[in-house]
Parts: sequence; C-alpha cells; structure tokens
Amino acid sequence: MVTADLTSVKGVVVMTDAAHMPDAKIDNLMCYEDLIAGYSDELVWPEFDENTASSLCYTSGTTGNPKGALYSHRSTIIHAYASALPDVLNLSEREVVLPVVPMFHVNAWGIPYGATMTGAKLVFPGPKLDGASIHELLVSEEVTFAAGVPTVWLGLLNYWRENDVKVPSLVRTVIGGTAIPQSMIEAFQEDFGIEVRHAWGMTEMSPLGTISLVKPNVADKAARYRTQIKQGRPVFGVDMKIVDDDGNELPHDGEAFGELMVRGPWITSGYFKLDHSEAHDHDGWFATGDVCTIDPDSYMEVTDRSKDVIKSGGEWISSIDLENQAMGHPDVMQAAVIGVHHPKWDERPLLIVVPAAGKTPELGAVNDYLADKVAKWWLPDDMIIVESLPLGATGKVLKTKLREQFGDHKLPTA
Repeated sequence: MVTADLTSVKGVVVMTDAAHMPDAKIDNLMCYEDLIAGYSDELVWPEFDENTASSLCYTSGTTGNPKGALYSHRSTIIHAYASALPDVLNLSEREVVLPVVPMFHVNAWGIPYGATMTGAKLVFPGPKLDGASIHELLVSEEVTFAAGVPTVWLGLLNYWRENDVKVPSLVRTVIGGTAIPQSMIEAFQEDFGIEVRHAWGMTEMSPLGTISLVKPNVADKAARYRTQIKQGRPVFGVDMKIVDDDGNELPHDGEAFGELMVRGPWITSGYFKLDHSEAHDHDGWFATGDVCTIDPDSYMEVTDRSKDVIKSGGEWISSIDLENQAMGHPDVMQAAVIGVHHPKWDERPLLIVVPAAGKTPELGAVNDYLADKVAKWWLPDDMIIVESLPLGATGKVLKTKLREQFGDHKLPTA
C-alpha cells in the first residue's frame, strides 16, 4: 500500500455505485455515483483557449523512466477526427465500441473521444479482462468493434476455441500496443470471420500513428497477410521518416531500416516538466526509439525497439520477428526473445516461451518450424519454458524484467 505516502491526494474515486464498492483498506475512498447524485447532468461548456491542457498520460516505462505527455484540447480533437476516418477506426453512430484498454493507457487510445464525437455506443469492460467475461460483454451488448492488446485477445481466442462459441455481432478488432503474430490475425479472420486492423502508436502520439489495412488490389492471400503484420500506413496528419545513426534520411524501399521519426498536430513537442528531451528536435520531429522499415507503399514495419534489437556478429536480429513467428508454432502460446552474451558473436537470441495448454515445446522442433521463416543465423541458441511472461499495466511484455532474470543465461557451447 502506498496511500500513506500520497500526502497530497484528497481521496480515491471508484467508478461504481454504492452496491459495488470494493472492500479496500484505503482512506477517503469515494463512490462516483454518490458524488454526482443530485447534480444536474446538463453542462454549460466553458470557453477557453483551445491550447489549454486537456489530459496528462505517462509512458509505460518499459525501457526507461515514465515520462509525461501533456495533450491540449486542440490536439485531442484533431486526433479524434483522424481516428474516426473509415480507413482508421471507422467510427460512426452505427457502431457499438468496446475498448478493452484502460483509460490510463493513452486515454484508452483516444477511442472515448472519437466514439463520443461520432455518436457511437461505448461499452467499458470493468476490472474483469478474462476471456469468459469479455465474451459475455461482447454478446450481451452486441459489440461491433473492439480494441485491445494481443494478450487480451489471446485469452479471448482460447476461450472461444475451448467453448466452441462465436460473437455474431463483432465485425472487426483493432489490435495494438505491441506487434501481433500472423497466427492471431489468421485466427480472427479465418476461424471467426472478424477483420483485424493492426495499429501502432505511442503515448507521445496521443497515440495513433499508423493503421494496417490491405489495399483492395492485393489479391494474393500470403501478400495480404504479409501486409497485415506490418504496423501500417501513416494516419493522415502524421509525417514519418527513418534515419541512420547520423540522422541521414533513408529510402522508403522496404529494405533500409533505421530509427523512426514522426511529427504531426497531435504529437507532443516535449515532456511534461522536463526541460530537455533528446527525443524531440527543433523541427518538430520526435525520435520514437523504434527501428523500422518503410516500403514504397508507405507501410511501416517495426523490426525492433532500439534497446531490444539483438546485435549478433555485427548484424541485427529482430526480436519481434522471432517472437511473432515462434507464436505460430502449435506448442507455443506466448513467446519473448532477448539477447544474451555470446563469447564469439557478442549476442545471440534466447527464446522464452509459455507453452500452449498440455504441450511441452522443444527447441529443435521450434527451430525446425522457424527454419523457412527467418534467416538461419537468426535461430535461437536456447529456449527457456516459463509459466508466464512479465507484463506491464498496459499488457506489454517487460523485456527489462526478462533481461534481469535471464540476462546471465549461459548458452550451450556445442
């Protein structure tokens, strides 16, 4: 409990009614419905400068200390307009929207603003994010569009398979927060008839940056999936470029990779109460820390975070690609890859997996499966089986925790 140390906090408001208040040992616990009872639900909106601050969100801190991103009313409204576009989230009064994303995760990806702006019905999940609870909510509220991180959808897909059920109303889902494996896209689309839109963004971007929709002229199935696993094309309003270590802009040929830089009207120009930010420059560009390629059709693909990329023998190995491909193996439910020390190659990949129910993955079988999907020299040197992967509050795998736990792992020398 940290409440005793929060001397400036006057109270903690629980978003529920009196009948559902939790039994928590917290001083000054307040019930939301009791607080607003007796007050009018009519609001006279105040007039103020559009650049007035509207909300403050902090980065997840998976690769460093959390930093504050302060949004204005202007940037939030522009972001809401962009999110509602047909080839982005396709929000309208005809939609029933379930963001399985907490409000502290970049304002639930800004969905509450876009949905409210367009008149869509909003459904919130509450504290229960297991497959059974999410399924019940999807069915009872006839949800047409849901958004969430891969770990949430993994539990839902497993529930659907184990219970042989579907959600007739659900048309599409947006998956973001981290890269998704092709096997998850295939499961949604081929097994359950639900369109997947792969999105990418950051707290500093409010968060929308890209959305991955396949162009209608792409007929080949393999090519369509290859496009869908990319993070996608920039949402209108977002400029993107990739640069090398010296800041030189690189070509958008799908081959050259470098650090992704972005700028736009809803991208922060700095961090809250931080005098200097190395990630922001004077021309409005923000250095994302993602290593990416951009192809001639403007589809961006994250190959890794700059702090997670594995440098083996002077060449780079994408931990994201290895993880996503490994999760296509039937014995693997979740996978993470980190680089560990190697006396000859500097670093080599270590595969950390959570097995599928009733399965025991073996490194040889997994590498045989990966052999035609990645370069041979990318194949993991060793594998560790764990019961679960450490996750942050937003559902991202904490690579920092994995490096603390397994960073000194000794690879086999044979």
